[in-house]
Amino acid sequence: MGFTAPYTGSMGARVEAFEPGYARVSLRDRRAVRNHLKSVHAIALTNLAELASGLALTGALPPGTRGIPVALSITFMKKARGRLVAECRTTLPAIVGPVDHEVTAAIRDASGDEVARASVTWKLAPLP
Repeated sequence: MGFTAPYTGSMGARVEAFEPGYARVSLRDRRAVRNHLKSVHAIALTNLAELASGLALTGALPPGTRGIPVALSITFMKKARGRLVAECRTTLPAIVGPVDHEVTAAIRDASGDEVARASVTWKLAPLP
């Protein structure tokens, strides 16, 4: 991952499950991803959610199509501490021309509490 997307790779997330339309990635809580409040930084959470959405979505793309994120919003429910897991599941619309497709990724802590939820809008299109 770090070779393809160096910034995302710097976070140290682990891909635990990956199949077309589904991804589960985890992140260890360590100093490099923490903020001054002794919790995982908001941007690390955002990056983790975007990674899960991107893997789920691009893994499902048929040959001859591409996707790029064009919008992202995230809601933080509680301080994120400990090992975190982001999950995303999506099904694709028909891609006969450019189309926006919203994908949601949820991040949970070790107790199963949802700490953040991101909505990523992907622009999908056939390759030129």
